[in-house]
Amino acid sequence: MSVESSESVESVESSESRESSDQVDVRGPRFAAWLTTAVLLGVLAISAFDTTAAAVLLAAQAAVFAIGALRGPRRHPYGLLYAAFVAPRLGPVTEREPAAPLRFAQLVGFVFALAGVLGFGTGLVGLGLVATALALAAAFLNAAFGICLGCQIYPLATRLRAGLGT
Repeated sequence: MSVESSESVESVESSESRESSDQVDVRGPRFAAWLTTAVLLGVLAISAFDTTAAAVLLAAQAAVFAIGALRGPRRHPYGLLYAAFVAPRLGPVTEREPAAPLRFAQLVGFVFALAGVLGFGTGLVGLGLVATALALAAAFLNAAFGICLGCQIYPLATRLRAGLGT
């Protein structure tokens, strides 16, 4: 085997091990989705009385989404809570899922949360309500039924990105 093909094999092997280690327990993201659902319900409830307070709470959730998008589900604030307090009380992991689609879903959540913050913060309350409600619907679908909308969109987004040459 030539040095060049040996390097290629090592590259593939390290890529494969990186991918297999980039799998997470499916229960963690669902736990995070339940917490997100609660926060977003709180935002909608608070917005009926104080849109500034709703914007602040939604900005905090946007920060959580941003951390999840940038650092992944293992370093996501709700993921850390899951790992510290919930996972030790559960049985062994029986199902895993890749982290990349979850990170993309967090990015989508961040975009909707940011739109909601801008809406509540600038007096466009309808925008704040709609953006928050859409993020809430996605979080609830994941929490209750294991349907991650951002994860479903992820393959399309990667194909579009590849088609654009970026």
